[in-house]
Amino acid sequence: MSRLDAKVALVTGAARGIGAAITHALVDAGAEVVIADVLDADGEALAARIGRAASYIHLDVTKPAEWAAAVDLAQRNFGRFDVLVNNAGISTYGLVENLSHADWEKTIAVNLSGVFNGIQAVIPALRSAGGGSIVNISSAAGLLGYTGLPAYVASKWGVRGLTKAAALELARDRIRVNSVHPGFIGTPLSKAGPPPPSSLLPLGRIGEPKEVADLVVFLASDASAFSTGSEFVLDGGQTAGAIVWGFDDPAAA
Repeated sequence: MSRLDAKVALVTGAARGIGAAITHALVDAGAEVVIADVLDADGEALAARIGRAASYIHLDVTKPAEWAAAVDLAQRNFGRFDVLVNNAGISTYGLVENLSHADWEKTIAVNLSGVFNGIQAVIPALRSAGGGSIVNISSAAGLLGYTGLPAYVASKWGVRGLTKAAALELARDRIRVNSVHPGFIGTPLSKAGPPPPSSLLPLGRIGEPKEVADLVVFLASDASAFSTGSEFVLDGGQTAGAIVWGFDDPAAA
């Protein structure tokens, strides 16, 4: 049921890591994909490897004009628009008392305002297609608090709330909006910080990007047609119990 034949998707932060895994999974399920990122060399190389089912465009998610160009490219190259995956994100480290305003504003701009910009940009295209799916990649940090990551935590909780607000507003247009909350996944971003203690890994391992990608395919497809405004948690049991964890020293991140 999780086939995406004849559907067109746009994935942000798609050049590597979880975004690249999502792109591959969507194409494998039959979709055509616009790869959007600021990492031009990586994004162009990924599109070249995939071939005719993918196109690359430079997209800074904080810039609405670039969003408009990305949606236009999807419609021009592939004829329609069905799925948005808001995956682009950054992380900054620092305690609340000493996190710089520049790091706070940059994190919120990319992780939260970038998602808002994307949702706003694709509404007309999804409405004209008769509906569609928006998948917002949040985090386990959108369900719990962590020390040393105030901007990241705030942005990911914001994505969770924005998802619910957008889902209620867009349901009448058959546009579904859901959030995905990965825990520790083996990506360059997660590897930039210290390894999680084993007590936070009930299944005994970190997740794989493909596992996130498979969940995104489900949410993009008609198999999840009755799901909107919901959180889908993929964390190996991390958020199932009480947790106290974070970075006491930002330099250790």
